[in-house]
Amino acid sequence: MAHSQTAGTGAAPLSRATVLLVDDDPASLRVATVAVATANGEVVAALAPAAAGAGRRADFAVIDIPDPRALALVERFVAAGVTVIATSGAGSVGLAVEAMRRGAVDFVLKPFTPDTFARRLRPRFAERPVPRDAPAPFTPETDAPDATFGGFVGGSGAMRAVYDQIARIAPSKAPVFVTGESGAGKELCAEALHARSPRARGPFVALNCGAIPRELMESEIFGHVRGAFTGAAEDRAGAAEAASGGTLFLDEIGEMELALQAKLLRFLQTGEFRRVGDTRARRADIRIVCATHRDPFAEVAAGRFRQDLFYRLHVLPIRLPPLRERGEDVILLAEAFLARFAAEEGRAFTRFAPEVLERFRAYGWPGNVRELQNVIRRSVVLDDGEAVTLDMLPPELTRTRGAATSAAAEADVEPFHVQERRIIESAIAAFGGNLARAAAALEISPSTIYRKRERWIADGVAA
Repeated sequence: MAHSQTAGTGAAPLSRATVLLVDDDPASLRVATVAVATANGEVVAALAPAAAGAGRRADFAVIDIPDPRALALVERFVAAGVTVIATSGAGSVGLAVEAMRRGAVDFVLKPFTPDTFARRLRPRFAERPVPRDAPAPFTPETDAPDATFGGFVGGSGAMRAVYDQIARIAPSKAPVFVTGESGAGKELCAEALHARSPRARGPFVALNCGAIPRELMESEIFGHVRGAFTGAAEDRAGAAEAASGGTLFLDEIGEMELALQAKLLRFLQTGEFRRVGDTRARRADIRIVCATHRDPFAEVAAGRFRQDLFYRLHVLPIRLPPLRERGEDVILLAEAFLARFAAEEGRAFTRFAPEVLERFRAYGWPGNVRELQNVIRRSVVLDDGEAVTLDMLPPELTRTRGAATSAAAEADVEPFHVQERRIIESAIAAFGGNLARAAAALEISPSTIYRKRERWIADGVAA
């Protein structure tokens, strides 16, 4: 998948990156430890913030920042020559900007999975023993063996075409427009583009426009000044400033209001923007990657998306194929998820029963990779054994082919909103009712789950 690292003759050996973890949450420390190992690093110590001093030598420090008071730790480690990667569950763009202003090279929002965090760590670890130049270009022979590319898993023809597109597009400065069904991996695609671009050492900032209240979206993107609106108690930078020098990923951009689309267009044309309530123009050097699960041409035709903005963004398009078009990738993904979740949960699962693999191949996966991930996580959490068997799968996968055909003939097909609710509730059950962890696994905002559950209750459907 990645270029192998070997020690050169006459030079210092390329040892593994050493990492100090600073966090007081045992669960987060376990996830971060797995991520560091996955990224070919080595955790030398895990400490609570109160016990963390900058005297312990390590290449990197991963520091949790629950509130602004913890920012002093960032400064101390940076001053000691340690590369700092900040994490936080606070979800504040302003906190991210301040952490990076004080010297952190990256800021990662919690909760994250080991694989997600490892993808952010790899380029940082890779830059330690080599000159700080652009990442090596993708070549199919070295970077895309049968099963993987970056954070993707899959060697189907459809995915190989995507890998090739990413490799060709990544070095460009032009905007990228990613389309694909929900759960197909659009943010993963944006991360892969960033990691292989000349901006890989800069920040990667992701915003889900569908998960942010419309009245706050402009502030999230461009920031605000104190007193700009009720609750604006201090100046705050937005995602555009946080991403300066790197990549800004706007997921579900079709949810953005037309008035804000006009401001985004001006920013793309001039590189200048104003924080909400401010008169001073600011500049930010970013590359835009945006995504939507809708048909963008239909959205433009319906007047819900500005045509001029669309053609400004739709320069380098990438379409991610749904899982049902990826052939045996479903098996490769299932095996990768099983290995990961069994390790995370301390379970003994190592394989799938043959009939389970056949069901995986036959099923249509309306929720794509995200649905597959949740099905396997649920089985690992709720069941025991070495092999995942049919009785451990949810009803929609265990229905026989004949029954499924008969149901389809009688138009007994689940509407999309029913499937969506089932996927969300399955994820919540898999995490024991923890909505924040379920949202992270589904790659959506917790507020999205709250809103949908409120709607189900209002419609008379118990959540």
